[in-house]
Amino acid sequence: MPILDQYSLEFFSKSAEQTKRLGTRLGALLKIGDVVCLSGDLGAGKTTFVQGIARGWGSLDSVTSPTFVIVNQYRRPEGTILHHMDAYRLMGAEDAYNLDMDEMYHTGALVMEWPEQIKEALPETYLWVNLIWVDENQRRMVFLPKGEYYQKLISNFRQKTFGG
Repeated sequence: MPILDQYSLEFFSKSAEQTKRLGTRLGALLKIGDVVCLSGDLGAGKTTFVQGIARGWGSLDSVTSPTFVIVNQYRRPEGTILHHMDAYRLMGAEDAYNLDMDEMYHTGALVMEWPEQIKEALPETYLWVNLIWVDENQRRMVFLPKGEYYQKLISNFRQKTFGG
């Protein structure tokens, strides 16, 4: 794990519900064009976090892991889409390009599980979140913004979530 800088954020979630609440706070800040990459082993809380992100985004759709369908979509009432991609079964950047991944974040926001599978296809800037299983109820979450826009997003997220 890299040494955290002033733009990064580390948080220890004590429950699935707390992970969802944190996701809700982040989802409320996302805009069309945003890309959030969620990295972590099976059971680390990625889909739980996305459930909160979708709620914060404003979608009432049920959130499930898109492992077998690759991409799920969650709509806001006015129609904008949060794309939820699971790249676990993709064989590299070409698979992501074939799914029109860039179109996803140009027409909505994109949250991606297992981004390391298609790292070459990622845009220049994004928010990377490492989720680490600590124990049955606790997850370590490390937010690593790549690019000035995401540094500001994390600063705003920190302020709105923790007040500091």
